[in-house]
Amino acid sequence: MDLLNTLVDKGLRRESPTREEALAVLATSDDDLLDVVAAAGKVRRHWFGRRVKLNYLVNLKSGLCPEDCSYCSQRLGSKAGILKYTWLKDDEASKAAAAGLAGGAKRVCLVASGRGPTDRDVDRVSQTIKAIKEQNEGVEVCACLGLLSDGQAERLREAGADAYNHNLNTSEATYGGITTTHTYADRVDTVNKAHAAGLSACSGLIAGMGESDEDLVDVVFSLRELDPDSVPVNFLIPFEGTPLAKEWHLTPQRCLRILAMVRFVCPDVEVRIAGGREVHLRTMQPLALHLANSIFLGDYLTSEGQAGKADLEMIADAGFEVEGTDQVTLPEHRTSGGCHEGGVCGTSADSTPSGNEPRTDLVAVRRRGAGTDVAPNA
Repeated sequence: MDLLNTLVDKGLRRESPTREEALAVLATSDDDLLDVVAAAGKVRRHWFGRRVKLNYLVNLKSGLCPEDCSYCSQRLGSKAGILKYTWLKDDEASKAAAAGLAGGAKRVCLVASGRGPTDRDVDRVSQTIKAIKEQNEGVEVCACLGLLSDGQAERLREAGADAYNHNLNTSEATYGGITTTHTYADRVDTVNKAHAAGLSACSGLIAGMGESDEDLVDVVFSLRELDPDSVPVNFLIPFEGTPLAKEWHLTPQRCLRILAMVRFVCPDVEVRIAGGREVHLRTMQPLALHLANSIFLGDYLTSEGQAGKADLEMIADAGFEVEGTDQVTLPEHRTSGGCHEGGVCGTSADSTPSGNEPRTDLVAVRRRGAGTDVAPNA
């Protein structure tokens, strides 16, 4: 396909595709899917080889969030039967992080529910970051605490944080239909605060919330403009007890096309398959490794993931290798300071269910790891 040859050429040059080209990727047929994966895979391998970065989530504070994000099981008014607990102690968080690192993770992602941290919360998380860094040589730590106030990103950086995550989630045009307690501009502001503080910005999206192809392209192009180093691609987990519980629109093929589009638009960034991969990609997960160079190991914030051992076996069986702590994730041009100084880096329940049936049987509430007495999945 001429389209795919053009996209590969642009990806190798870090040149942006057009919106029309990105939309065309999402519109490809299932018959062309392997060609799409192969083309995007060339771009992935050019910038990241066959390495897969493993990240591990530690939910520092779960549930009871005052925000009304429709997709979230921790939202205000959620009836989802998730774990709810207040802040983990430093030793509890360090123990949870150690389990993920022992399982092969290179980065620990410290997450807390809520609109944003108080200064006391930043102090608390700073102590946790220092404890994890002291106990684990070479570990990367990413914080995800919500909307940041002035000066908080700098304090996290001083404590040893390497990165900060705050997702855009969906397009600006549809954001008000997903959340009303904060704005799309609030999220952009927090990503910019992370950049300005010298933190590696991590910002991504959630697919499967009823958005259009145009919405998906809009948010991915907005992410390209923000220029994060990492773009997590979440696939909505429609938790019972949330407003989006009935939004079962994704198929494995659709998920692969979305990942391919993200890779073409953001060719040289860490594209991470995040929440929902087991639920929506299912047995097609190995193919997704040809598009993304990063995944979460083990469980997510409030839902269970694939067994950590199965993740490692999947990576090896697909012909990939786990990225070591001695390996640099990003291409040299992104780590040398050139990307963020001159603007956007890229410039220049049935045993045989049908693909369209809701797979509620695959959504398991997390009952192990952080906040419990049960061994973590890593």
